[in-house]
Amino acid sequence: MNLEHVAINVPNVREQVQWWKEHLGIRIVSAGDVAPYMNFIADEKGSMLELYSNEEHEHLDFANINAFNLHFAFSVDDMEGERDRLIRAGATPDGDINDTPTGDKLCFLRDPWNVTVQLVQRKTPMI
Repeated sequence: MNLEHVAINVPNVREQVQWWKEHLGIRIVSAGDVAPYMNFIADEKGSMLELYSNEEHEHLDFANINAFNLHFAFSVDDMEGERDRLIRAGATPDGDINDTPTGDKLCFLRDPWNVTVQLVQRKTPMI
């Protein structure tokens, strides 16, 4: 058995998916054109996420979810450069860049819809 995808219900899926495509480098695998606009997105290695807008159900209050409780992590080679680029694109910093005892760099940002994105620069890649 393999994990196929993780899904989150977001208020404005069409705009959010386009932002993630443009600024986080994901590709759109499938985009629904009728409500709830199920969009399956993936990175270059095939990790997949479903974003959709189901207005019949309450959306999570992303702005008030602690970044440590829910975030989507993206690996980067240039922590400072990517963080600055995403801030210029509309992301909001959620704390500083942190160095771990193992030599990794981590930081949290909020996309324009307050979903937490973590940037990870690993000293030694995990996968």
